[in-house]
Amino acid sequence: MMKGLLKFITCGSVDDGKSTLIGHILYDSKLLYADQEKALLLDSAVGSAGGDIDYSLLLDGLIAEREQGITIDVAYRYFTTDHRSFIVADTPGHEEYTRNMAVGASFADLAVILLDATQGVLVQTRRHARICALMGIHHFVFAINKMDLVDYSQERFEEIKKDIDALSAELQLTNTHLIPVSATVGDNITTHSDNTPWYQGPSLLSYLEDVDVDEGIEEQGFYLPVQRVCRPDHTFRGFQGQVESGEISSGQEVTLLPSGEKANIKSIHVGDKKVNHVFTGQPATIQLDREVDVSRGNVIVDAEGLKVASTFTAEILWMDDNKLVTGKNFYVKIGTKMIPGIITDIIHQIDVNTGEKKKADHLSKNEIALCRFVLSDRIVIDEFKKHRTLGELIVIDRVTNMTSACGVVNEVYEDDHQIERINRDTRALINGQRAIVVELPLTKDFTLEDARQIEASLVHNGRHTYLYHPDIDEPVYEVLKHLHHAGLVVLLVKEDVDVSKIRTQFSSNIYHEIEPDKDIKKIAKKILALSDVSVDILNGEYI
Repeated sequence: MMKGLLKFITCGSVDDGKSTLIGHILYDSKLLYADQEKALLLDSAVGSAGGDIDYSLLLDGLIAEREQGITIDVAYRYFTTDHRSFIVADTPGHEEYTRNMAVGASFADLAVILLDATQGVLVQTRRHARICALMGIHHFVFAINKMDLVDYSQERFEEIKKDIDALSAELQLTNTHLIPVSATVGDNITTHSDNTPWYQGPSLLSYLEDVDVDEGIEEQGFYLPVQRVCRPDHTFRGFQGQVESGEISSGQEVTLLPSGEKANIKSIHVGDKKVNHVFTGQPATIQLDREVDVSRGNVIVDAEGLKVASTFTAEILWMDDNKLVTGKNFYVKIGTKMIPGIITDIIHQIDVNTGEKKKADHLSKNEIALCRFVLSDRIVIDEFKKHRTLGELIVIDRVTNMTSACGVVNEVYEDDHQIERINRDTRALINGQRAIVVELPLTKDFTLEDARQIEASLVHNGRHTYLYHPDIDEPVYEVLKHLHHAGLVVLLVKEDVDVSKIRTQFSSNIYHEIEPDKDIKKIAKKILALSDVSVDILNGEYI
């Protein structure tokens, strides 16, 4: 009896033999066409394997990959045995291409993590295992490769097993299996090897054919994220998407989120056929019995359970070459919804080697952290462990349109009282700036009109700015305090007002005195630099 489709990923540190392993499975299982096998033999004759068959050539197709002997891009292969169909993503092991590996992990149900028996568990091994766990993979096979180089030593295998057991405990991996293999020689790849009589378990292919990746835990309720509104003519308006969980039938009442409006299902279509009900995994077009405001990114549900919020925390893998600094604007894509948002806080960074949680004010490429997000509007969202599709996200740079990060939602804050107090820093970060006060004394050469031009220049450059020109009897300190806590760049135009005492009540990185200058552009440029979000972010005492 054929088992269901298995989607798996091969990963691990560079040169651990991932491509060779999958190539050997394809070759030994007679899953190659005649021309592919002939090309493999010809390429191997002039390759780096000393005339022996180089099975990695079946996966590494780029010229740069073959020249360097490493995997760079994700290679997908489809194959079928007598017992199961497979889709495998062969991913790169080099740290430089970790983001490519994360893409492969996002689709997989099982991870085959290779380790070099001569080196054991490396930092990249830990990083890949952590990323796979982050992406929701629950089934792991640790293939201890190159056993031929350690004379098939059971002692060495047991040493590595202890390290893997510790890593599994740290990442809370519950479904793990270890197999000693040699991807080059073929030990325990498709059949059990006589070189490891001390190993009584199945070969790698046998294990993959038999493993059950069905968790037995189904998401609660029906929900369908709307991908498209179908309007072929004035008589029909349907909402298209894939059923992510549950099932629904014609005539049932549904709720539209985030609006909360209710309606009954008038008809359901799968392709061009009208059906009475649909279930998990099916693409569907749903027509409602009344006109409601629904667009891409909304979600159709049959019961309560999904959350609507604009603030949440998520564990992310930073993939951008540029560092992450809090306060920068991004697009955040969750489900079918893409919405502007910012990362207001890096709660802690996670050391990929030790699992230690440590403070950080920025993230570099390939680092993992728990961050707080604030979106421009409330959307339908939930924790990844409860509703996978509405709990996984990508972060997109608004300028370059590059994917900067991927991750999963840890906690959602539906009510204001659940989140931390909104303060000066949060408001300033949402504005994409630092909250500062700049004193501009008026002189014969620097007039109020000059100050207004500086304000206009700052506003045009994206600064939320307020020009404050107080009267003599105004409570200047109290007004400045409120403006500062609003997260603004305040231009204090001083004229016949004594502010000497006020200066002492602000820290030096909040209150700035700027000498008048005829060059208005020069002053505006200096204020832009002082209010830049990356300068001493979140420093300075409250007033």
